[in-house]
Amino acid sequence: MTDSATIKPPFWFWPTTIIALVWNAMGAMQYVGQAYMTDSFKAQYTAEELEIFTNLPAWYTAAFAFAVWGGVLGCIGLLLRRKWAKIAFLISLIGIIVQMLHNLFISDSSITYGPAVITMTIMIPFIGVLLLLLSKKAIAKGWIS
Repeated sequence: MTDSATIKPPFWFWPTTIIALVWNAMGAMQYVGQAYMTDSFKAQYTAEELEIFTNLPAWYTAAFAFAVWGGVLGCIGLLLRRKWAKIAFLISLIGIIVQMLHNLFISDSSITYGPAVITMTIMIPFIGVLLLLLSKKAIAKGWIS
């Protein structure tokens, strides 16, 4: 029987994982800017938008942290070919779901930000699910161990 560590992933696995890492790193940069209200972050938004960020509950910020850092760790896990990537992506997806529930049902961010927030509200969980499925497939195919 072939050792799972010797089964090479297909070529597309590597660029997909690197693109996913960049995507999650951008989310992590957004998190850091938002959590610490950096000058570069504040320069991107109006006073009304910054007011929304300032008044976000702590549990939302925590969910944001789990979402982005789970995604970053999951991608690193895939690049290192480790099974724990799946757990990291699951944690990330839970954080994403909590965030999106807040965005859809608690806040009025869609009124403030317009249709762009709706696109991201759909795209972010979709990518989170795809990354979780990728990690499950990689485990099943023996690409990661």
